[in-house]
Amino acid sequence: MQRDLTDVTLVLLGCGKMGSAMLSGWLAGGLPVGNVHIIDPMPSDYVLGLEQQGLHLNARLPRSPTICVIAVKPQMMQDALPTLKDMGNGATIFLSVAAGTSIATYERILGAKTPIIRAMPNTPAAIGQGITAFVGNGSTLADQLSLAEALLSAVGETVALTSEEQMDAVTAVSGSGPAYVFHLIETLALAGEAQGLEPEMSLRLARATVAGAGALAKSDDTAPGELRQNVTSPGGTTAAALEVLMDPEDGFPALLNRAVRAAADRSRQLAE
Repeated sequence: MQRDLTDVTLVLLGCGKMGSAMLSGWLAGGLPVGNVHIIDPMPSDYVLGLEQQGLHLNARLPRSPTICVIAVKPQMMQDALPTLKDMGNGATIFLSVAAGTSIATYERILGAKTPIIRAMPNTPAAIGQGITAFVGNGSTLADQLSLAEALLSAVGETVALTSEEQMDAVTAVSGSGPAYVFHLIETLALAGEAQGLEPEMSLRLARATVAGAGALAKSDDTAPGELRQNVTSPGGTTAAALEVLMDPEDGFPALLNRAVRAAADRSRQLAE
């Protein structure tokens, strides 16, 4: 989504890996570096370099910025949020990319009339290949949602949710999902080693295979099940492997269902 960011004043609370990835996309999309205010007790070299270009680091914040992006860890939320209370119940949009903190928590601290948007990005945002789901509260106007979506689009695709209740499932699928894929690469490489491949070669094969299959699935409108069938010859090697992987009790379907459910349950616990 294209939007003019030149008149946006942005406060970023926390600028770790995710915050830095988003900030890089925003600056590339036209957000002036002098319009950015960052609060971070341990700024990276990247942020320190931007300070030399006019970024405001750990300085006095504007009274009513256009948007305040909250990117601190959930454990830091209770200490960090009250410092922004004076911006609540006004025109400033609060966009949270922190896992496990509900909209109700933000409303309790910032005020019930505060425009609040909760979002869940994932780590491929660091290379502009992320996907972020988002939902706003009742005080968020359509143009405020559009601005948030424009900022989130700087690091990948976006998905608008119909209710906050969907966020736990989103966290379990796309938020935590990259870790599942990285583990697949790990285990596929180890399985190749067990069949006689050199470790470096096996890892290279596993990494390229997973990356290539993902790129094909994303670029092709064909359903994943059909793509799977297209590379599976009856009685062949792929069919032999899939007989194990698709076992209804011990295969991928049952295992991933348990894993995603565990992640979603944990997301619900963190929001309590």
